[in-house]
Amino acid sequence: MSEEVVPLGNIVSNLLYCQPSGQKADGHHPRANDSPDIRMRAVLPEPQTAAQPALTAMMDTGANPSQQADSEGGESPVSAIHGNIDTSTRLKANIMYGALLYSMLLSGWNDGTTGPLLPRIQAVYHIGFAVVSLIFVLNFLGFLLAASLNVYLTDRFGFGKVLVLGAISQVISYAIEAPAPPFPVFIIGYLIQGFGISLQLAASNSFVARYSDNVSTRLAVLHSFYGLGALSSPLVATQFSQLRYWSFHYLVSLGLAIVNVAVLSFVFKFRTQDACLTEIGLASQLEEGSNEGSRSKYKQMMHLRGFHLMALFILVYVGTEVTLGGWIVTYVVDLRGGGPSSGYISSGFFGGLMVGRIALLWINKLVGEKRVIYLYGVLAIGLEVVVWFVPSLVGDALAVSFVGMLLGPMYPLVMNHARHVLPPWLLNGCIGWIAGFGQAGSALLPLLTGLLASKVGIKVLQPLVVSMMGLMVGVWALVPNTPRRHE
Repeated sequence: MSEEVVPLGNIVSNLLYCQPSGQKADGHHPRANDSPDIRMRAVLPEPQTAAQPALTAMMDTGANPSQQADSEGGESPVSAIHGNIDTSTRLKANIMYGALLYSMLLSGWNDGTTGPLLPRIQAVYHIGFAVVSLIFVLNFLGFLLAASLNVYLTDRFGFGKVLVLGAISQVISYAIEAPAPPFPVFIIGYLIQGFGISLQLAASNSFVARYSDNVSTRLAVLHSFYGLGALSSPLVATQFSQLRYWSFHYLVSLGLAIVNVAVLSFVFKFRTQDACLTEIGLASQLEEGSNEGSRSKYKQMMHLRGFHLMALFILVYVGTEVTLGGWIVTYVVDLRGGGPSSGYISSGFFGGLMVGRIALLWINKLVGEKRVIYLYGVLAIGLEVVVWFVPSLVGDALAVSFVGMLLGPMYPLVMNHARHVLPPWLLNGCIGWIAGFGQAGSALLPLLTGLLASKVGIKVLQPLVVSMMGLMVGVWALVPNTPRRHE
């Protein structure tokens, strides 16, 4: 049986912490007076009892632990939760998941800000497409730096400290940008911003991927909050773009980022990922080679073909997403005669992104997580061709919103697929790199768009986006697929 999808009406509240209701692997129901050593098994795998047949079955089928758990509708024997989960543990799990949702919302808020402000930035600093694209160059360098250092930093300092480091970096970046300093100083903020957001995305994805149940749905909800942030920020940024003190928008972002630092510090308390997971009743995965150094992990990761293909897919995906959400405002203003309120089209795109990640969950299950990405890709290409060739302001706005809805589910689907094709002892590092390196696409492809637009005009946006979507579908066809056994 595949993972159960929680009804949409209860999706956030029920997904915060969905765990078995108290029956141990051996059928024993815990009593209130169980001894401490029995209760301790709530976070430790039982080596030779119910787990043994499951491990034998895995050896016979060649499946890795997470696949075995998903295929049987249960839990991985090396990542199982046994015993009764008390109210305080459930509350802690809810709070941790909620903190990551807020962090993801702020990442979306950041990416949705740039598009509506780009025309005003060009006007204030008297620069063209090529120069304003330096924003994306510095952003890209920040993302790439964080992706390269993520495994080392996490092994050296721990999950909690790296997460807070990313949040503090975001605060610093907004503090630099808020007073609208000279352009060279202004774009330094984007370098620091990219570094901080990349670290947070890597940590959030790797943490949620360690859950043992409903992971694909959890990831969908996590990334829908990215869409919520990206939907909200253009509504605010569009208003600020028309004001004299346009850069004060970054003061709003600064306030949100300070709250993020406080929340992540209080909730995770600078601890390691395993310590946080153990506190909420999630046993650490059996990680072969988990004690090896960062250099060895990097070496193993670099030899994984599927790892590189998924990183490339996410890079192109995120780049396409942010390019369309960022440059569509300029495209509509210049080629479709849009007015100052055109920034709301960017909100429509990211709103579609948010809705798609939740509303299309049932289609993901019906079609299959691997095949459905082909379906979404082809439909998105068709709608983007409509935007390209149909000169209708309203029609283009609607089509862009539907493109966002179709693109939305892809990111969490890929992250969930990574759990099934990558070694469990490298999962944290691989997902961290995929998220961080992929986020570099949010700077690289908008930069390419800006450079091309400086030569031939913003009309280059649509053929470039269509090409990138086609490349995404092609790369996905090369990603290894390990079929899940359904019973």
